[in-house]
Amino acid sequence: MPLLYTFHFYLFGLIAIASALTFVTRKSPVAAALWLVSTMFCLAALYVMLDAQFIGVIQVLVYAGAIMVVFLFVVMLLNLGAGHERTDFRAAGVRVAGGFAGLVLLALLLVMSRQRLPSVFPEMGVPVNAVQPVAASLFREQLLAFEVTSVLLLVAIVGAVALAKRSTTVRT
Repeated sequence: MPLLYTFHFYLFGLIAIASALTFVTRKSPVAAALWLVSTMFCLAALYVMLDAQFIGVIQVLVYAGAIMVVFLFVVMLLNLGAGHERTDFRAAGVRVAGGFAGLVLLALLLVMSRQRLPSVFPEMGVPVNAVQPVAASLFREQLLAFEVTSVLLLVAIVGAVALAKRSTTVRT
């Protein structure tokens, strides 16, 4: 495997593991949800590196996009995150580490943009009709599970709204 591929594989893997551990240790549910989004973006990058671009895009659209928006909407609706709790990013070490990581990634981007690097996978071609096998499996064999999942998400949202509405009527 090329060195650049190996470097990015380990980079995204380490970021995903660190984000997942940070997700588990956060006290604020909003901060935890944002760290989970970071983990999902790293997983999408790993899928793209494994030449599964469609799965990577679906990872970003479905999980990091739709489900996390619903999750944050429910968290905000139930008012679980305290507004005064800002201890997640206040440490100077976290700021310095984040700035250093940003500079390293910017330098890597500049170096890659100035060099004409060969393709990471020159022997692999573009897959033809990569969506059809996934769609056929999803809407034929897995249709019941797909529909049950969508109904469960709808029930969860309705339940969160009902709980939030009940708690606001109790307060007043």
